[in-house]
Amino acid sequence: MSEKKTVAVAIDGPSGAGKSTVARILAKELGFLYVDTGALYRTVGYAALQENIDPHDTEAVGSLLPNITVTMGYVDGEQRVFLNGKDVSDFIRTPEVSMAASAVSALPEVRKFLFNLQQDTAHRENVIMDGRDIGTVVLPFADVKIFLTASAEERARRRLLELVEKGTEVTYEEVLEDMKVRDYNDSHRATAPLKPADDAQLVNTDGIDLQQSVELLKNLILSSLKG
Repeated sequence: MSEKKTVAVAIDGPSGAGKSTVARILAKELGFLYVDTGALYRTVGYAALQENIDPHDTEAVGSLLPNITVTMGYVDGEQRVFLNGKDVSDFIRTPEVSMAASAVSALPEVRKFLFNLQQDTAHRENVIMDGRDIGTVVLPFADVKIFLTASAEERARRRLLELVEKGTEVTYEEVLEDMKVRDYNDSHRATAPLKPADDAQLVNTDGIDLQQSVELLKNLILSSLKG
């Protein structure tokens, strides 16, 4: 840890808490690199679906991993994710891929597959990294750890708006049910379950808008780094 020269901010929390949106804006305002780890797991889940592999099938997914490469690229500071060299960023945000991502993220083989990519990035750059186990597993050395959450109903409402804007036909009830299932799966998996790091600062965004959330976390991060 004494050799670490970069600054790392870890933002964890359940699906739909707004981690990616808030982290992306914060990274731009603070001049940090944004790393959306959820997109990496979505990419592996997407790869499994493309090969007609059950994302819960440990052996099948494990046999897929040596045949794929998942990499990150940045365009104007925005993260893009590539599967075997193809930009799949626009194909990994469907409810089906979300559930596949939740399934593959429970597999130790997948977490190990992506672990080095995430840690290496944090050692090279000042990063804001969001996900499910960043503060607990991926970046236990993070300078600032935040656990961002909101009620399942609020998160489902926000996710529904995102999906509708993208032309996805889905109901609020479907999104809420998917949200609850993913919450349960993420918090009950044997490998790196979703939970706040012991030294994480908890932030609930119920009742506040995006800009208020950004300002709240920005002040929290700057205050923590000064302290």
